[in-house]
Amino acid sequence: MGRETALASLNMEMRRGTIVLCVLSRLDKPMYGYNLVGELEKKGLPVEANTLYPLLRRLASQGLLKSSWDMSTAKPRKYYVITKKGIEIRSQLKSEWKQMSDAMNKMIAG
Repeated sequence: MGRETALASLNMEMRRGTIVLCVLSRLDKPMYGYNLVGELEKKGLPVEANTLYPLLRRLASQGLLKSSWDMSTAKPRKYYVITKKGIEIRSQLKSEWKQMSDAMNKMIAG
């Protein structure tokens, strides 16, 4: 495995560990998947739709998101929004993220 391939693979692993918190942080208001892809990209975390949609379904099945269909347009869209349980989990994840981030900053600083 070449250096660039190894780096890309490791970078992808790091991103996977952060995407749940990022998604939960963007869904205080209802959004459909493609809109969420754009929001994440604007915030510096580009994500492929084929990665995001299974994650949205999984978070909904865990009760962290609620989904609903908007059939009022020519193209129906499935919207997702965070639930009360999702807000509680997000708060805990944010706390864990801060602790990990602080520890990592200490480690990589030398």
